[in-house]
Amino acid sequence: MATISAADVAKLRKMTGAGMMDCKQALNEANGDFDKAVEIIRKKGQAVASKRADREAGEGVVLARTTEDEKFGSLIVLNCETDFVAKNADFEKLANNILDKALEKRIESLEDLKKTDIDGVLIEEKVVEQIGIIGEKLELSYYGFIKAEHVHSYIHPGNRLATLAGFNKTGIDMQVYKDIAMQIAAMNPVAIDKDDVKQEDIDRELEIGKEQARREGKPDNLLEKIAMGKLGKFFKESTLLNQEFVKDTKQTIKQYLGSVDKELTVTGFERYTLND
Repeated sequence: MATISAADVAKLRKMTGAGMMDCKQALNEANGDFDKAVEIIRKKGQAVASKRADREAGEGVVLARTTEDEKFGSLIVLNCETDFVAKNADFEKLANNILDKALEKRIESLEDLKKTDIDGVLIEEKVVEQIGIIGEKLELSYYGFIKAEHVHSYIHPGNRLATLAGFNKTGIDMQVYKDIAMQIAAMNPVAIDKDDVKQEDIDRELEIGKEQARREGKPDNLLEKIAMGKLGKFFKESTLLNQEFVKDTKQTIKQYLGSVDKELTVTGFERYTLND
């Protein structure tokens, strides 16, 4: 049997992120062969993943960041089972490494992100490896991105809520960009403007409005008109540009942006929050 030194264990730990004892056991089992040891650790992750496949991974982190030129932003969600692991330094490091790679490659889909490698290992395999190391079900469950003239990111304290906001203009006061990213976090709009709302959402709101009016005993010939009125309220409360600005409710977001620059607007946004 090969002699396993502390330096060998440390080297494998650096390669995989596994614990010292796991690395030592893997090297002993592989008779000192590093490639085989890495495969042993990976297979352990697969075995744990299989055993925990039916577990709920409702905790985790939501992270968002932009490239240095601030023209591309990524948002990722890496889930785990417990809040304890969500706050683990190695778990957060994995999430940040994934986000770094998404930004470096300017990835545009979750599947492409999973198939991207970190140090020669596909991200989807890297996640499985960590399942064996951490001992919980992990899942890279969501990925969003924004491309724009300027992209601003916001992570709410606790790493459970993050947003990205894209704008049509650069060179605006950074506070303005931040205000909009935080507005999206606080008010959870469904679209930028009323013309961007999906028809299925409009139909659902109209049906809800009619049903509410019907329950209130309103005559049938007025149901459509009442529902349209409720739809208008929905647009005001749920579309970003028409929402009241949380820092100054006397103006809408559209009015706030116009007061800064008449041509300034939001071109896209991403928002994700873990269920409380």
